Amino acid sequence: MTNPTDSSAQIHSKTSKGLGMKPAEIFGFSGVLAIFAALIVLMSSRSIMLTLIFAAIAFVVSLAFIGVINVSGKKNTDADESL
Repeated sequence: MTNPTDSSAQIHSKTSKGLGMKPAEIFGFSGVLAIFAALIVLMSSRSIMLTLIFAAIAFVVSLAFIGVINVSGKKNTDADESL
């Protein structure tokens, strides 16, 4: 017979592996948001320096926001157990 603690440890290890986004996905999504913000600023102001400043700010802010959301989110464990 199997020990109940072993099965719960296996379920926990399976669910903890795939939580959230990968770091490359977070950086990529933040980069896309920064490029979008840069294009908006560039089209409205035509200033390269202002565009770079706003792109950097948008990248850092979106990176922090997505990271916090990624850490605080929980995966639905009921759906994982049925698989």
